[in-house]
Amino acid sequence: MTTVPGQLLTVPEVMVRLRLGRSKVYDLMRSKRLISITEGRARRIPENAVQDYIRDRIEEAA
Repeated sequence: MTTVPGQLLTVPEVMVRLRLGRSKVYDLMRSKRLISITEGRARRIPENAVQDYIRDRIEEAA
């Protein structure tokens, strides 16, 4: 799956990328560990927010 830099991802797309369940992704958004925006009734996650989350997890593990 290729993406354009700065692309907004859906929750299911983030679930696939992070290999996490829906509840965990929403928990991450609620706790502000994964930045998201609301567009109408739809929740979208900037691609760079997913990359930031992964980088933060790697730093925590080190």
